[in-house]
Amino acid sequence: MCMRRDFQLVDCRVAECTGKTGEIQVFVNPDAEEKRYLIQDLGVDEHTLNSSLDPDELSRLEFEPNHVALIFKMPKSYSGEDQLLFRVCSTGAFLFKDTLVLVVSEDVPLFEGKQFTRVPSLRSLFLRVINRSAYHFMEHLKVINLLTDELEDRVNTSMENKYLINLFTLGKSLVYYLNAINSNAIGIAKLRNNAAKIGFDTDDAEFLEDIMVDNNQCYRQAEIYSNILASLMDARVSIVNNNLNILMKTLNMIVLCIMVPTFVVSAFSMNVSIPIQHHPFAFWIIMGMSLASALVVFGFWKIKRL
Repeated sequence: MCMRRDFQLVDCRVAECTGKTGEIQVFVNPDAEEKRYLIQDLGVDEHTLNSSLDPDELSRLEFEPNHVALIFKMPKSYSGEDQLLFRVCSTGAFLFKDTLVLVVSEDVPLFEGKQFTRVPSLRSLFLRVINRSAYHFMEHLKVINLLTDELEDRVNTSMENKYLINLFTLGKSLVYYLNAINSNAIGIAKLRNNAAKIGFDTDDAEFLEDIMVDNNQCYRQAEIYSNILASLMDARVSIVNNNLNILMKTLNMIVLCIMVPTFVVSAFSMNVSIPIQHHPFAFWIIMGMSLASALVVFGFWKIKRL
């Protein structure tokens, strides 16, 4: 879906404006006409613009004659069709002297959170959008952790592979997140090294340090989740195999408990002369022998099980 939204800073808050061009322009999956506007009117490099829509693009910082361009990673919005696979997308932030342009591949909440209640300048907003990405990753990591705990409980009692496949998918998602967060760390480091060149003041420089700390914490948390999930995966596979072995053992025991009485009844059902065939309680004797044989097999299984 292609969409453009314009915003302005009003009393240090981001407010959407309609009917006019705002100093904050957000392009969601821009079409050909919007790309032409960005390239020809604003002077955005075509390759950098395409990179901001490429999910496989690495984070990087570019200096153009009239603006600064940063490509960074954000988590994609999750949907049920993804089947527990959490993906990342690229976002382009183009900081001009009096305009901030954001290019995203899908409509995601960019200005939500407490940190957007007091935004003194576009440069500060530029940094807060980057910091929002780290918080967005943290929120998804919490969801992944909850899903992992739920799947672990199901694996402990299940004999199906689908829960293991779901765990493998979550592990794959964590690898994507680790690569994306690490890529963001490189872009943030380049911002810090070029803070004076970009024009960040003291407060912005201090906030940039906080962004680096938040991003590093996010990376460490994702790394911990990934290591735990990978290290325990073999144990979970063994649990599923053990559950299956227990089921097969129980089914074999049930089959034996049925087959032995069946053998006893079959032996006395042959069309030949057999003992006690004229006894008045022959039927109940045979039934008792069948029941006794089943109890003997069951008792033997219980003893061996202990």
